[in-house]
Amino acid sequence: MDFFKKTYDPVISLAIISVLNIFLFLTVGAWTVGGGETMMTGLIAEFFLGEELARIPFWDLVFQPDAGYWKIYISLGMLFGALVGALLSKEFYWRVPKHLSEWVMITIGGLLMGIGIRLAFVCNVSTFFGLTPQMNLGGYLSITGIIAGAWVGSLIYKKVLEG
Repeated sequence: MDFFKKTYDPVISLAIISVLNIFLFLTVGAWTVGGGETMMTGLIAEFFLGEELARIPFWDLVFQPDAGYWKIYISLGMLFGALVGALLSKEFYWRVPKHLSEWVMITIGGLLMGIGIRLAFVCNVSTFFGLTPQMNLGGYLSITGIIAGAWVGSLIYKKVLEG
């Protein structure tokens, strides 16, 4: 399908995303904090830990697992849409790191991103498509941190692969 292969004008694309973001904000509220992914993690942890999960203050006091939490379905819809787009454009493929050092770096990078999300109380998707169009200072600070982290991470990644 050519629709998924074409590169669109970024101004038009961002205008469409902004309109959709306004619609989302008016209908269900702000999409922030990686809440869907956090809630899915809580539900998975609850499945394995059962009542023991309540012993962890974050899951008992701050974020009690709830399958009816609407942000789960926004996140799943985003994942499904990305999968469909990749399949229709014939650009879907599995990438598997070949070296142990890549697995270690990916794991450490993922953990650092998770810690950053919890500390900043944002997620990268909501920062780019939610907070920044809303002129939220936190969005701009988060983007600065994401870009700096990606730059440092790419330098480390390149040094390890070349070294």
